[in-house]
Amino acid sequence: MVTLRIHSLMPEPEDDIVVAKEAIKQAIRALRKRHLVEEAAHAPAFLALSRPILSQGSEWKTKAENLELELQQCYKAQARLSEQLVVEVAESRESKTLVQEKEALITDLENELAQLREECSRLNALLAEKTEALELIMTEHNDLKTQLEAATVRADDLEAENKMLIDRWMLQKMQEAEHLNEANATFEDMMNKTKASSIEQLARRQVDGVVCLREEDEYCMESTVPSICKQQISAHDGGCDAIMFEHNSTKLISGGQDRVVNMWDTTTGALVRTFHGCVGSVIDLSITHDNRTIIAASVSNNLVAWDVNSGRARHTLTGHVEKVCAVDVSKVSSRHVVSSAYDRTIKVWDLHNGYCMKTLLFHSNCNALSFSTDGQAIFSGHVDGCLRLWDIQTGKLLSEVAAHSLAVTSLSLSHNGNLILTSGRDNMHNLFDMRSLEICGTFRANGSRVASNWSRSCLSSDDNYIAAGSADGSVLIWSTSNGSVVSTLKKHKGSVVCCTWSGFGKPLATSDKNGSICIWA
Repeated sequence: MVTLRIHSLMPEPEDDIVVAKEAIKQAIRALRKRHLVEEAAHAPAFLALSRPILSQGSEWKTKAENLELELQQCYKAQARLSEQLVVEVAESRESKTLVQEKEALITDLENELAQLREECSRLNALLAEKTEALELIMTEHNDLKTQLEAATVRADDLEAENKMLIDRWMLQKMQEAEHLNEANATFEDMMNKTKASSIEQLARRQVDGVVCLREEDEYCMESTVPSICKQQISAHDGGCDAIMFEHNSTKLISGGQDRVVNMWDTTTGALVRTFHGCVGSVIDLSITHDNRTIIAASVSNNLVAWDVNSGRARHTLTGHVEKVCAVDVSKVSSRHVVSSAYDRTIKVWDLHNGYCMKTLLFHSNCNALSFSTDGQAIFSGHVDGCLRLWDIQTGKLLSEVAAHSLAVTSLSLSHNGNLILTSGRDNMHNLFDMRSLEICGTFRANGSRVASNWSRSCLSSDDNYIAAGSADGSVLIWSTSNGSVVSTLKKHKGSVVCCTWSGFGKPLATSDKNGSICIWA
């Protein structure tokens, strides 16, 4: 038997084929050589034996056949080894491919591991930073907590002290109220005597066209129809939307888009005082009946109240969530103020304490407000064109009337409170009798157009005339008795947005969108 041993050392695929072929060739040559050697070695024996010993020929023949059979088996073993070598070469190739794939996977995993280590290092640094910040915040929190506890203790002490001071203040106010009631009673007696004496003297003098008597036995100065612009004042930058006179005074108060409120002497046109504190444009103004406090409605969603004498802001009334477009003060009390804003609310304020007493809700925004003469009701003009009357105590809607086809822009109450003038974006001015809610007169003129949603018209102090501005810069004066236009004033360069008449019957003041004010006489 011939045994072939081929050792595989996992060479390269191309080298494997070459080595395998060479090994097969060498094995074949070795077998042939051995076969030839054996034949040469056995040939003399065959010859020697065949001659003398014919009887052993069969044995040698058998041996030759066995050797030939062994040679065939060697060939078969060679074929099996060749097949096994091919299979092992294929398996070697597959193993090498798998090894390469594993090495590539190992490389990717090593790269990913390096990235993860870098990310871990970054996160550790971030964690350390956050931990340090958290410790700092905890320290600050503990400090603030300590300060809060100390502040709470101080607040409790101050609250107790404040309560004691309020009790003392209330006691003092009660004493002052008693003295004030006594003084009011004395003053009322003196005014009644003076009023009776004045009326009697005026009746005796019969000064026609200067003083007129009313049904309620009150008297007021008769208004005159203005025709001349006595003063033209550049009052505000960007527009003057609100003007009004002090009660029983010729001093004029104005507010504009430059966020300031000014007081003017209409006799000389000089600036008397400026009030600062608004953070938005001023749309409307009002003043208490004692001329001590001015209140401004602002687009900054609040109202600002100033002390007239000191010029300092007393209160900033906050509570509206949209721009405040109208404000008015009670005619019998300096305490109650009413305002409206574009958040569909009307608020009643306590001016002494600076807080909201009542809030009225309605589906239509309110552009104009006015207290009744007794201070118990509120008139409101709305975007839906309606005039409404509210009870200030209960907050209930008492009555309403469709005053205009478009939005109401202003309300002006007569001296006796029986008439109220409404103006609307339909370019009409209606006079209502509040006792019957009927229209007493309608006033309009060709070419006259209301300039904005907050254009303010007014009644004269004797209720004989109506003044209203127009978008073309003119000011029209109507007579309430016959409804005709008695005068058209032209001086403004911009749209006239506000008119107000002095309680003395003259002068008339008007303002426009250019910030200019005209004083008419």
